[in-house]
Amino acid sequence: MKRIAIIPTLLTLGNAVCGFAALVYASKANADASIYFAVSAWLILGAMVFDGLDGYVARLSKTASDFGGQLDSLCDAISFGVAPAFLLIRLGQDWELPVVRQALAVIATLYMACAILRLARFNVENTPDPASHKRFKGLPSPGAAGCVASLALLRGALEYNWQMLDTPMMRGLIKVWAPLGTLFVALLMVSRFPYPHFTKQFLRGRRHFGHLVEAVLLVGLLALIRELALVVAFWAYALSIPAKELLLRGLHRRRPIPTPAGLPDGLPR
Repeated sequence: MKRIAIIPTLLTLGNAVCGFAALVYASKANADASIYFAVSAWLILGAMVFDGLDGYVARLSKTASDFGGQLDSLCDAISFGVAPAFLLIRLGQDWELPVVRQALAVIATLYMACAILRLARFNVENTPDPASHKRFKGLPSPGAAGCVASLALLRGALEYNWQMLDTPMMRGLIKVWAPLGTLFVALLMVSRFPYPHFTKQFLRGRRHFGHLVEAVLLVGLLALIRELALVVAFWAYALSIPAKELLLRGLHRRRPIPTPAGLPDGLPR
């Protein structure tokens, strides 16, 4: 292994360490220790930072390799597959009905399986051509993990940072939407909806002044209402693409077929 390749490899392993730590803290989370929900969620978000940096550093140092790609997927399976699935189970531990808990376990298992399938498909279809990396086929596993982590982050922060929203209704909403939303993002991971690669688009090439303004606004929102901003950002990213695609397909089907020139209406075409 080349000496400079050690840096991206360590960054990739940092992804796995964050994912493992997220599992440990999620195991401690409950109604009496809800802060661990937030800690586990922040660790999953930290894994995303490592996941974005390792590839960028590897390309910058020209040390990208098949080994690095396979290692990255293995670490992603822990941080964005197993950890969010286990975190979902912990979020639903307040359900008293056994059938609901069983359904929750099935959804968590399905999410983990879809995340692994998503990563395996990416490895098979991935090409070295940079132009092919501008869009993903299906929701990326970090984006899906961010959806689950953002809900856990909000759940853990209600008691400490958002006392005005810490109501039985809000807690119930998170508890109900967490499994339903996770089921939806699990299916989106194995779908073919085209998702943009915001990280690479932001890090590559020159950027206009508008991009700087958007980045400043995003950082400002995260500083002011970080938990709510992360929930909105991740779920908007996950749901806006399929909503847009389905809307465009519906409009395309309803669009009338133009009549060819020289043929009056009513005649067979």
